[in-house]
Amino acid sequence: MRVFITGGTGFVGRNVAGTLLDQGHEATVLTRSAPSGPTSSSRVAYEEGDPRVAGTWQEKVAAHDAVINLAGASIFCRWTRAKKRVIRESRVETTKNVVDALAARKGKETILISASGAGYYGFREEEGIGEDASPGQDFLAMLSQDWETEALRAEQLGVRVVLCRLGVVLGKEGGALKKMVPAFRAGLGSPLAKGEQWFSWIHENDLARVFLFLLDREDVAGPVNCTAPHPVRNREMTKSLGQVLRRPTFLPSVPGPLLKLALGEFAQVFLKGQCAVPAKLLDLGFPFGFPTLGQALEDLLTG
Repeated sequence: MRVFITGGTGFVGRNVAGTLLDQGHEATVLTRSAPSGPTSSSRVAYEEGDPRVAGTWQEKVAAHDAVINLAGASIFCRWTRAKKRVIRESRVETTKNVVDALAARKGKETILISASGAGYYGFREEEGIGEDASPGQDFLAMLSQDWETEALRAEQLGVRVVLCRLGVVLGKEGGALKKMVPAFRAGLGSPLAKGEQWFSWIHENDLARVFLFLLDREDVAGPVNCTAPHPVRNREMTKSLGQVLRRPTFLPSVPGPLLKLALGEFAQVFLKGQCAVPAKLLDLGFPFGFPTLGQALEDLLTG
């Protein structure tokens, strides 16, 4: 299968592209700056372009059987008005341009796997949130709804659209774990606020395998929670991370008001959460390699 990937040079995208190649697929990665030297595989190509802007890169999409849309600016920053605009445009405008490009494949069997976020559900306390739950009303929830709306336009072209609502992706080379580990290694790890907020997560390798799984499942469309089967509360996450790193976590909790002062509105990502579960994937029998947080952390930090 030939797969076109936006966001393929990012933390998640690199692992997804590598997994596709390992399974014998071909990949074209859209990037703002294509490598000038030889690449490591003849089955990966680079197309230069900015996915937020319509351009000649869109002409290449028609030659592919599927698109995996992962592009999006990091949300791990203080959310000024300008930053929110960048976060939004990097997702919504990119997806609009991808769907516009898919018009050239109308009438051909095509798949669009488009990233979204578990933040779609908003910040809530109830357990076991499946794909049929209602959306939230905060910034990330509204962003996810607009993001998904753009992706679903492709259904009018006969494209099978899968909306992957990602939890926090845990990996070795980037993402949230890389930001958390230094403090824990220094013995400064502690819960945030009361530590009761939910943490929905997924191991980077399981996520990449989910994308391949969904490419092959012609019977699957619409939203799919891409999270591990066992979300945890912040306090449990803190304890597990300390145990794997063999570091103490007995310091007092970080006060919520202090985080809000330092991070502004973005602090609610750490102070609140949602307990998203992969109901569809479990029903389909997807075999998670790392269903529990302890297993994932052991693999990522000691493997």
